[in-house]
Amino acid sequence: MVETKKKIAVVGTGVIGASWAAHFLAHGFDVAATDPAEGAEERLRMLVDRFWPALERIGLEEGASRDRLSFHTSLEDAVAGAYLVQENGPERIDVKRALIAEIDAFAPPEALIATSSSGIVISEIQDAAKHPERVLLGHPFNPPHLIPLVEVIGGRLTSEDAIARAMAFYDSVGKKAIHIRKEVKGHVANRLQAALWREAFHLVEEGVVSVSDIDTAIAYGPGLRWALLGPFMNLELSGGAGGIGHMLEHLGPPIESWWKDLGDVSLNPELIGRFAQGVKDELGDRDIVAVQAERDDVLLSLLALKDGASHL
Repeated sequence: MVETKKKIAVVGTGVIGASWAAHFLAHGFDVAATDPAEGAEERLRMLVDRFWPALERIGLEEGASRDRLSFHTSLEDAVAGAYLVQENGPERIDVKRALIAEIDAFAPPEALIATSSSGIVISEIQDAAKHPERVLLGHPFNPPHLIPLVEVIGGRLTSEDAIARAMAFYDSVGKKAIHIRKEVKGHVANRLQAALWREAFHLVEEGVVSVSDIDTAIAYGPGLRWALLGPFMNLELSGGAGGIGHMLEHLGPPIESWWKDLGDVSLNPELIGRFAQGVKDELGDRDIVAVQAERDDVLLSLLALKDGASHL
């Protein structure tokens, strides 16, 4: 917990912003939220109520309460006195720049300003602030109240102190923060996903396999291992006594040949429709809301198991 710094501002309260708000509330913070959309407060409180049982299962920090959520029509009022401002506006550079400038104008001088942007390079927006040294990227993985990962990235004008403070803060509220040391579009986790998606889409496009078979291949194959350990550590285990070095000495040439054979794909309406129909066929008569609820339930169990495993 960040001592004596008990207020977090959440700017933009869509699904990501609402999830962030619930997470911060569960860790005992006052959360001041703002969003100009009509009906935003009602939707925010509904989502926080929906997320709360999962957070109770994870474990609430001392002082955690949904009563500590306030909603403001004024951004100035929302960010006043905040230790950190988590911005979750639309994924558009012009909108982000305008929001960052306004937040910077009203937030306390010591406040960190973090954007949840999933792909925008922070250097493209931080100079809209008069104090760009405190502007950085704190990119969560959806949904933030369940998935621990946060990617912290500074732009060319971000101070080392701001990075250190952000890393310490996110770690203090139960996140697994990684510091990405060089700006790249899409950051790291999304780029890794995009690489997999590209080949998955290509394989379906070429008729190698169906949409449902791709999902089965990942969900019942490498996805199970990746949920426990990352790709490099899994290679270490696959190499036996010789570890990753032995593994790559033997499988390196085949892997390189697979890289050269990987496909490319351009999304178009016909192909998108094909993927959508494939997922619809895979879903069958199952209710998507029930699927999501069961996914989250199993995810919570997995996270609890990982917390209890000292070597994972």
